[in-house]
Amino acid sequence: MVTTHIEPGKDLISNQLCRYLEGRGVKHVFGLCGHTNIAVLAAMAESGIEFVNVRHEQIASHAADGYARVTGKASVVLSHLSPGLTNAATGVANAALDCIPMVVIAGDIPSYYYGKHPHQEVNLHADGSQYEIYRPFVKRAWRVDTPELLPEIMEKAFALAESGQPGPVLVNVPMDYFSAQVPNALWDRLSANAKELRKPSLDDETAREIVGKLLSAERPVIYAGGGVALAKAWDELKALVDHLQLPVAHSLMGKGCLPDDHPLVLGMTGFWGTSFTNAQTLGADWLLALGSRFKEADSSSWYPEYTFDIGPGKTSLIHIDIEPQEIGRNYPVDIGAVADLKAALKVLVRVAKEMCPEGVQRPELVAEIAKFRAEFKASNTAMQTSDAFPMMPERILADLRAAMPRDAILTSDVGWNKNGVAQQFDIYTPGSILIPGGFATMGFGPPAAVGAKVAAPDRVVISLVGDGGFGQNPAVLATAAAEGLAVIWVVMNNNAFGTIAGLQKAHYDLTYGTTFQKAESPLEQTPDYAAIARAYGVEGVRVASAAEFKPALEAAIASGKPTVIDVAMINNPTPTSGHWNILDIYSPEGGVGHVTTD
Repeated sequence: MVTTHIEPGKDLISNQLCRYLEGRGVKHVFGLCGHTNIAVLAAMAESGIEFVNVRHEQIASHAADGYARVTGKASVVLSHLSPGLTNAATGVANAALDCIPMVVIAGDIPSYYYGKHPHQEVNLHADGSQYEIYRPFVKRAWRVDTPELLPEIMEKAFALAESGQPGPVLVNVPMDYFSAQVPNALWDRLSANAKELRKPSLDDETAREIVGKLLSAERPVIYAGGGVALAKAWDELKALVDHLQLPVAHSLMGKGCLPDDHPLVLGMTGFWGTSFTNAQTLGADWLLALGSRFKEADSSSWYPEYTFDIGPGKTSLIHIDIEPQEIGRNYPVDIGAVADLKAALKVLVRVAKEMCPEGVQRPELVAEIAKFRAEFKASNTAMQTSDAFPMMPERILADLRAAMPRDAILTSDVGWNKNGVAQQFDIYTPGSILIPGGFATMGFGPPAAVGAKVAAPDRVVISLVGDGGFGQNPAVLATAAAEGLAVIWVVMNNNAFGTIAGLQKAHYDLTYGTTFQKAESPLEQTPDYAAIARAYGVEGVRVASAAEFKPALEAAIASGKPTVIDVAMINNPTPTSGHWNILDIYSPEGGVGHVTTD
């Protein structure tokens, strides 16, 4: 062990940093070693913080993303310089576009070597410019220019990551600073600083105006976005919905804001939404949007005839969000309010009970929603019970829902496992579905499940992922095996980047570069992910018939062991009822959508 003389009243920054993180309640750090950060790892080995070791930095950032979604606090990623930092970038950008708080601490070259082009330095356009790689997507990127500045930068980093619209930040530290000594007082003085900022709420006057509009509306609808989950405002939303009997549509990221069996949940809007849900939002006279950006797919590319027709003489919009620039971004607002949704909904519930003590009843609407649900379920029954193999995706989802505990955490990836889940899969416990939204990153789901399991070790955690997504970083299995994390990965294996294959087949009548199968054996899924799992020391099951899937899943849940279930799936497209502008770009004359790729 390296021994260093410590000056009185000082300590190594690496030791001080670990104590600071412990003081903030950080229990886990995700990352990968490099010569620039081993001083921090050495200090961490003597601390109460557990380092979750990975084989690729993108796994670290996605796992940290999943961890933060479950805990509601900023996660921490420790990265090496240059290739380590760029490897992590995709996961950090995914967190940024979904507003997930994260603090990335990156080692850099020694401060006294800026511009000399030492090993792995990024300096082709400016000296000491590694931190600029993250500028387009983090809330702020700091380059620490003197060791004494690190304490206050760390304090600012956590505050910024968790406040307002949350998101990742980067703290870029020259490796020699981790071994430098600074006064303990620079860190100690931060202990008196508030670690959580008070969040803005609604004033009563604004709340009364909003409630008044909802009470006078003939066809009011709540539109819940991902901001509800970020604020963990599920109970407050339910209280408002129950008292005023307001129907709730949601965006992709708003999935699970209320249990899907709540009688007033309409479902997801947009391209992959249902025609019933899109009709309700299109026909609303007043729409209360909560923490939504009105993204393209959720809004049918903003075409007014499909999902939202907002403006004078049409639907009137009330929009509440913690971030001012989201309000009015895509649609004009009648009332815009900047507020934390948990705080705002508390005020709206109180005011609603004052203005309308008896509440509101809408039995016809409740009956209409129930009728739609029954009809929609019946329309999928044949596929949900089909014995076809490779399996129908609807059967995979139905068997998964039947086997999963009500409070299990599910991570999706992209493709059927995201779009189909959002449209057809019931989530019963708010906050238990983790979806890659804005960046729609293939490969998010498997490591996000690892992070979720670290955060909630007593809950069942399942990753539903396509073979394309799982193939991005199967080395996540090494981390699960080493840490003993009983995650279950269900690989919906269609030998393709299925959604894109369907799109290409529809518009170009081929699947060049989008499918994997060999011509001589089109139904043989390769590689064998169950065998790969076993090579990593994880349980691996390759399902050979539709009847085998549910028992295999139940056995995996009961085993308490990390398990990969590789199940062959027919590449049927997720049904769509909205619109997406890419269809017009590829086939401007119209009439072309998604078709099967068989």
